[in-house]
Amino acid sequence: MNKNLKRMISYYKPYRKVFAADMFFAVTASGIALALPLIARYITSEVIYLEKGEALRQTLALGGFMAVLVVISCYCNFFISNYGHVMGAKIEYDMREEIFGHLQKLSFAFYDNQKVGALMSRITTDLFDITELMHHGPENIVISLIKIIGAFVIMMCISPVLTLSAFALVPVMLAYAYFFNGKMKRAFKRNREKISDINSQIEDNLSGIRVVKSFANEDIEKEKFKKGNRGFLSAKKNSYFYMGGYHAGLSSFSLLITILVLMTGAVFISSGKTEVTDLITFLLYINVLTEPIKTLIDFTEQFQNGYTGFERFVEIMSIEPDIADGEDAQEMSDIMGTVDFDNVSFRYEENSGKVLSHIHLHVDAGEYVALVGSSGAGKSTLCSLIPRFYDVTGGAVKIDGRDIRTWKLKSLREQIGIVQQDVYLFVGTVYDNIHYGRPDASREEVVEAAKNANAHEFIMSLPNGYETDIGQRGIKLSGGQKQRISIARVFLKNPPILIFDEATSALDNESEKVVQESLEKLAKNRTTFVIAHRLTTIQNAKRILVLTEKGIEEEGSHKELLERGGIYEKLYHMHSS
Repeated sequence: MNKNLKRMISYYKPYRKVFAADMFFAVTASGIALALPLIARYITSEVIYLEKGEALRQTLALGGFMAVLVVISCYCNFFISNYGHVMGAKIEYDMREEIFGHLQKLSFAFYDNQKVGALMSRITTDLFDITELMHHGPENIVISLIKIIGAFVIMMCISPVLTLSAFALVPVMLAYAYFFNGKMKRAFKRNREKISDINSQIEDNLSGIRVVKSFANEDIEKEKFKKGNRGFLSAKKNSYFYMGGYHAGLSSFSLLITILVLMTGAVFISSGKTEVTDLITFLLYINVLTEPIKTLIDFTEQFQNGYTGFERFVEIMSIEPDIADGEDAQEMSDIMGTVDFDNVSFRYEENSGKVLSHIHLHVDAGEYVALVGSSGAGKSTLCSLIPRFYDVTGGAVKIDGRDIRTWKLKSLREQIGIVQQDVYLFVGTVYDNIHYGRPDASREEVVEAAKNANAHEFIMSLPNGYETDIGQRGIKLSGGQKQRISIARVFLKNPPILIFDEATSALDNESEKVVQESLEKLAKNRTTFVIAHRLTTIQNAKRILVLTEKGIEEEGSHKELLERGGIYEKLYHMHSS
């Protein structure tokens, strides 16, 4: 069995009972559909020739029996549509939870090469198509096979010659279906790729809508979208061309079967070899026969959508996190905060050049270290190695003398607080965003953290205080306010190691002063790494490291580095001029 198909089937396991019931009712409904023409044949060939009263009695009895069968069939179809769909929705829930959980495990290296819109498409559209296939697929196959095989057996019992005429076109039909099936599969795969591109483009545009409007570039964005949308339309047209040929061809084959049986039946009736009632029964069974053919047409289209989506689902799920806990990883707690870079080298991808090369650095617990250097020197990358957002490609990063790869990731990252230049606030209230720093914290602790971050006053001036909704990404707040909320979040977390990644570089002077005061308060008695864009913010640092493409080229206090007249002195005068 195909590996992906086997994996898909495994998702039925928790819902075996519902699935079995779904199949039972599908079989029952199919059996009823096969029985009704036989009852009709019995009435037209036997009952109508009985004595008048007996004929009426049996006709009414059989009519009542058929009505009961219709009621049973109605419930069967209700169960399939209701409980079967609920089963599909539960499978969709399980798969969505699984892929979302897996995406949380993947490292920055994965997201560096992915578009958010494309990932969203895999979590939403793809999974809906997959579960539609998983609900309808098995029952459609079962119903179709029972009806086709059942109709064939019954028809053979009535008239082998008429049966052979009815099935004469089936091989041609299958060959036709096989050709168009392959074409459709490739076309639907292209559709998936195109809709992912469009989702990415929409997500990118809406996230950056303020930049678009500030440059009055709406027309450029429309043109970019039009190009992607045109590509999607072209792919859709291609898939619909083959789908149209598939539908039209198989529907025509169904009509040709009816015509062929009608002509054969007429010839045999005229020669006295077949009864009119047999021909009527055959025509009824052709309807039973062509219905599953149409169902299989829909199933084939559904299969293309669902299975292509599942292949994309498996593609994501098969990506192993390149940063994960080792087998003997241990919990990290009560650390001092000493950090060592022991001959550390790093590159983003195997074939790319090294961003960091043979870095040696020792930082004592509670020490305040500033990192400066030109853009691209690797300052942010160096700090990203401490919480293992990326893994070193050479050497080791150690905390309290122990390689960080021997600690559990979650416990490692719980010991590190990060304040970035680009603050990310989640949709929700001010309270929700600060509370995110430590979900088990009390309200009093959240308020205390806000006070420590110099954020309490401005929060209380908001319309609903801590319960004020801040909008998408905190758009209703100023840059300084957002930064202070992010600092409050780290205060609440209370980690022994801090990383400030150019945390004040995007702020005006007044906001910077308030935020800088909050940062210094936060950094007290904690091991702190400050990536500085404005060198004026780190003049009081006892230890400043100058990072270049060659590594750490200079080290000392602000005064010592200026007196040395090297790289730092040039950078300082460049920024202060």
